[in-house]
Amino acid sequence: MTELPNLPAQALRCTHCNGMWFEMLAHEQLVPFVQQIDTGSVEQGREYNRIDRIHCPACVGEQDLIRMVDSKQPHIWFESCQSCFGRFYDAGEYTDYTKHSFAEWLEDLDAPARPL
Repeated sequence: MTELPNLPAQALRCTHCNGMWFEMLAHEQLVPFVQQIDTGSVEQGREYNRIDRIHCPACVGEQDLIRMVDSKQPHIWFESCQSCFGRFYDAGEYTDYTKHSFAEWLEDLDAPARPL
């Protein structure tokens, strides 16, 4: 993970998968910077979205992240830490989180459940 400089809140990018890590509430504060910080490809993010058993990059030890579904956009599956409350979005997923089109809203009516 590398820290992204010159932002009003902490965000990290994975050097392997281009996923994004946000400290607690930073995902809300950094919406205006989405095009600057979420530079990974959507295709790469879809590949890595299947890998959802990961450890918190901020907490000491191997704190497992819990698998989450965004309540407003159930097609967005992200991971969160139950200790520090940070969030991990796969490449391109944060951009999707910040935008919600009418077409996506319609698709979300029939969004599949996240597998256990």
